[in-house]
Amino acid sequence: MITTDILIIGAGPTGLFAVFEAGLLKMKCHIIDALPQPGGQLAELYPKKPIFDIPGYPSVNAGELVDNLMEQIKQFQPGFTLGETAVSYTKVDEEWFEVITNKGTVHRCKAIAIAGGLGTFEPRKPTMENIADYEEKGLEYFVKEPEHFRNKKVVIAGGGDSALDWSVFLSNVASEVTLIHRRNEFRGALDSVEKVQDLKNQGKIKLITPAEVTAIKGDGKVEAITVAVDGQEAYDIETDYFIPLFGLTPKLGEIGNWGLNIEKNAIVVNNSLDYQTNIDGIYAIGDINTYPGKLKLILCGFHEATLMCQSVYNRLNPGKKFVLKYTTVSGVDGFDGSRKEAEKAVVKKID
Repeated sequence: MITTDILIIGAGPTGLFAVFEAGLLKMKCHIIDALPQPGGQLAELYPKKPIFDIPGYPSVNAGELVDNLMEQIKQFQPGFTLGETAVSYTKVDEEWFEVITNKGTVHRCKAIAIAGGLGTFEPRKPTMENIADYEEKGLEYFVKEPEHFRNKKVVIAGGGDSALDWSVFLSNVASEVTLIHRRNEFRGALDSVEKVQDLKNQGKIKLITPAEVTAIKGDGKVEAITVAVDGQEAYDIETDYFIPLFGLTPKLGEIGNWGLNIEKNAIVVNNSLDYQTNIDGIYAIGDINTYPGKLKLILCGFHEATLMCQSVYNRLNPGKKFVLKYTTVSGVDGFDGSRKEAEKAVVKKID
């Protein structure tokens, strides 16, 4: 059983920043996320695309922002349950909640912060017969462990950043990488497109465009895929793995059955106070919540995370007054024994 002060559901930028704000208040956090790595949409959908409205950054790549947030919270030693979704919760007693994931992992916490972005991400699946028969039997929607593809034949389908980046990465792992896209043009970072072009020229990536995978073949596992090229007669390609990377579909998931007030697939919160839901002790921050005047911006999620943590502190420490100090004055003490602080002023007479 995993025990923590605040259980954060969602490892996107809002959830990650909540760890920092909680840490300043000496509260421990643990994060659950359905994706195999932290970062949410930023890491999974557009890691190399620039964001222009983060304060202090004229421009920052989404992946770089995630890396910086992870570095910022490192000293507060958060725990992570990745590749799992929160399914159910119970109120154990006046102090504790219990949250169980789809894989049976049990978490106990004193407050829950739902920071699930647009919800639980589910992969957009190709429309093929019997596709479920091959899932996790050579058909993969995420690259969770690149070493699984060592010296294997891999076919990737898609035309965005994920398809391009994984094609580049796996070209140094797999014995053969084939990238298939229904158009000749790719919608991804320019340097990723150029890397694929260079690897194609070197013979390290096979590129088939415009084309679509129309069927999967194999006895109990993926052994080949059928590809149709620009109206020509379809043919088969032998492969060990087929990875369709067509993006993710956001859904509220099982959290939608928790008894929360839901409005247009978003969780209604009290934004005039602390972003708490209709269930005492459960909060919702970031894109997953809604209230009058709501803006789905990362910087708004940061603000909401800050106020949420203040509310949880008061909840966990009734009657104890918290004196807000700027980090330039108080410094930052990590749970790992580290300390960050501004350089002390020097008292010295000038002759």
